Amino acid sequence: MGKKNNRHNKMLAAREIMKEYNLTYQTVNHYTDFGLLPVVLKKGNVRFYDKNIVRGRLKKIKELTEEGYSLRLIRKQIIGI
Repeated sequence: MGKKNNRHNKMLAAREIMKEYNLTYQTVNHYTDFGLLPVVLKKGNVRFYDKNIVRGRLKKIKELTEEGYSLRLIRKQIIGI
């Protein structure tokens, strides 16, 4: 299979994030545009994200949202912007 396939096993497309984390496409786009979910690779119209980053950040976003933090404050805490 080689390194290329191994790399793709560590990535998720936006549609996979939607299914795995029960998010809408608009939410994935919003998190991407807001800088919370960085795109690692883009092929045509398909964006790919690092699976580990997605898992960690969505977990943190959920925790902080449940504590009442706004996305702006969450972004500041996660990526410092």
